[in-house]
Amino acid sequence: MTETTDFGFREVPRDAKASMVREVFNSVAPKYDVMNDLMSLGLHRAWKQAFVAAIGAGPRDTLLDLAAGTGDVAFLAKKRGAGSVILADINAAMLAVGEGRAAERGLAEGLSFVCCDAEKIPLPDGCVERVSMAFGLRNCTDKDAVLREGFRVLRPGGRMCVLEFSRLEVAALQPLYDAWSFKALPAIGARIAKDAESYQYLAESIRMFPDQQTLAGMMERAGFERVSWRNMTGGVCAVHTGWKL
Repeated sequence: MTETTDFGFREVPRDAKASMVREVFNSVAPKYDVMNDLMSLGLHRAWKQAFVAAIGAGPRDTLLDLAAGTGDVAFLAKKRGAGSVILADINAAMLAVGEGRAAERGLAEGLSFVCCDAEKIPLPDGCVERVSMAFGLRNCTDKDAVLREGFRVLRPGGRMCVLEFSRLEVAALQPLYDAWSFKALPAIGARIAKDAESYQYLAESIRMFPDQQTLAGMMERAGFERVSWRNMTGGVCAVHTGWKL
């Protein structure tokens, strides 16, 4: 019997999800940054600022940024003093946009780019001080494998931080949030990115992602200690942190 996994609200063959996600991000890459501003009403910028502060990468640290996309987290980390940043993403089109942005902004020094699957990171054990992943874990087929790989590549004393959409704390806001997610976002995607279907998937993928407590448990099972989380914007998203001790 063929193993299946979620692709938004649909069940698809497990070995097909990665290529399907890649197609989504190939489609949205050219308008990804504009759409992030529209989808989050600009809040993603504040979320990422807080996330990079939580990562806390210093001048002697190497940060591995998984699902690096177009480089927002990496660029902020460099500006805040990270020694070097490895941008890793399974999608070459997204990384290409990020490389172009880095060159335009004069930020290329200290950055390196790796096209890879976060479930199989092509780096040796214990080689980085920080691992980050912003809004990417929910798109991975085997989320536990990603967390185990993050733990593996960290040096002892290192920290992994995950920024991801989560569960609202205020139940009364759920109907408004659902209307924005399932009606407004696909409509905006159709108008701006000429792709409603991809944004429908992105909205659905948020609802399928584990809640705060469940993700914390997944990180602990991967080996992380002192796992904690901080909700932002009432639980629309949360920053999870775990240490390799």
